[in-house]
Amino acid sequence: MLQQTQVTTVIPFFERFVMRFPNVKGLAEAPIDEVLHYWSGLGYYARARNLHQAARIVLERHAGELPRGLEDLMHLPGVGRSTAGAIRSLAFGERQPILDGNVKRVLARYHAIGGWPGSPSVERELWARSEQHTPAAQVSEYTQAIMDLGATLCTQSVPRCGACPVRAGCQAYRLGLTSDYPEAKPRKVLPKRTTCFVIVRNAKAEILLEQRPPAGIWGGLWSFPECPPTTDPIDWCWRHLGVEPTQLQSGRPFRHTFSHFNLEIRPVYLRVGELRSGVNDRGATLWYSKASSRPLGLAAPAMKLLKTLSQ
Repeated sequence: MLQQTQVTTVIPFFERFVMRFPNVKGLAEAPIDEVLHYWSGLGYYARARNLHQAARIVLERHAGELPRGLEDLMHLPGVGRSTAGAIRSLAFGERQPILDGNVKRVLARYHAIGGWPGSPSVERELWARSEQHTPAAQVSEYTQAIMDLGATLCTQSVPRCGACPVRAGCQAYRLGLTSDYPEAKPRKVLPKRTTCFVIVRNAKAEILLEQRPPAGIWGGLWSFPECPPTTDPIDWCWRHLGVEPTQLQSGRPFRHTFSHFNLEIRPVYLRVGELRSGVNDRGATLWYSKASSRPLGLAAPAMKLLKTLSQ
């Protein structure tokens, strides 16, 4: 959960998640919809799908015990070299370097390493420095300490160098250039995409939802049917539901930002009466009611819009 997300945001999600899924077996045997439901609102949903799949692998291939070997850990979905190193260090007390975002920042400043840490050449140098500093003894304490150093003192915007226990050896501090390290990722203008959410309510006040494909944005989550913004809503309703809407209203467009593009969402609200048949050619769909439906993993914009609808 802490990958690309701050601690203060994660805490309430973590507490609810581990209360519902307290062990590997409970997580592995839970439906993915329920896992995504408890992750809803946290973003980067591939993490939840990877965690669920990793739990199943641990249960099926490792008798429910997390493997200790670096290669075995890295074969689990979503576990890379740094996460595997942290598990080996913190869980098993074995010497293994790590290189999460906080550690990258500490090492880049301590050694005045220029360049963006995400570039291959800079990352190689940072891994070498991480290997150099990782001790043979008390490795768990060291690993936790260097992560906490980056999270609490050697922060990105206003580092608290006066309280830093290693400032005497920090090259960036000695040069008065802590704000120059590490270098920021080169900025790119995010492209813009547009889509239309078709929000259909039936005679029972239920809302039509469909499950998105496993890959791509909001993979495996439930959201509203989408169509190009130029689509005629009445024509859409005829083609997919076989009826004409009894009411049609356009909502105010809003923006949802991803790491690699901005998505402008234009909601259109439809009411329909008695349907003659099911939903045509829309994959996995359901009529959702907050009071009676099972827990679902919902895309953040869908959750936002559902809260504005009276159930």
